[in-house]
Amino acid sequence: MKDRVVLVTGAAKRIGRGIALRLAAEGARVAIHYHTSEEEARCTAAECGGAPVFRADLESVEEIRRLFAEVASHFGRLDGLVNNAARFTRFDPLEITERDWDFIHSVNLKATFFCCQAAARLMQRSGGGRIVNLSSLGGIRPWAEHAHYCASKAGVIMLTRALAKAFAPDITVNSVAPGVIPFDDIDERGKRMIAATPARRGGTADEIADAVVYFLRASNFVTGQILAVDGGLSQR
Repeated sequence: MKDRVVLVTGAAKRIGRGIALRLAAEGARVAIHYHTSEEEARCTAAECGGAPVFRADLESVEEIRRLFAEVASHFGRLDGLVNNAARFTRFDPLEITERDWDFIHSVNLKATFFCCQAAARLMQRSGGGRIVNLSSLGGIRPWAEHAHYCASKAGVIMLTRALAKAFAPDITVNSVAPGVIPFDDIDERGKRMIAATPARRGGTADEIADAVVYFLRASNFVTGQILAVDGGLSQR
């Protein structure tokens, strides 16, 4: 990973922060994206050796294009993209409104596509690159009170497969599907899911970063793949 330029969206906190820190430790030149969490983003950037930060509202395709133009201007190229930014809400599907649906899909699926598109255009200039999309256990297994979220993450999985074909052979597109990765705000449902996990524990951001780094390092013979890092929960 030494000196490879990698943009991580939603890198200020949680899993995104863990991925950014790991990439910096591996020698990558990390671009830290954030939307509203500027203080946390700057803290993450400082821990990444003074990495540059880039603000963008990923609901806007115009802002996505500006984000990638700024990254290209700063680094001169882009070697890797980690699409980590996402939203998560919980509703009875009978109560989901159009606004609720769009709130999730505008970032989880629409922004993921347009970030992939912008990244691929930059990567083509320098001979290729690696894209890793964060999907979810919720894109593999159905959750009754997260129909909108599950649909968005299942969309990320199929998008990954389609773009792997479209961008081959020079650009690979793969996906990591995290299981329960607990943070301070884990709720009772999350605790029940951990109890049901065959590994008998929740995962860590560093374990997700392991999988991300694998895909970023892998040859172009590894593309269109979905790796569930979930302690075996998707097998239940």
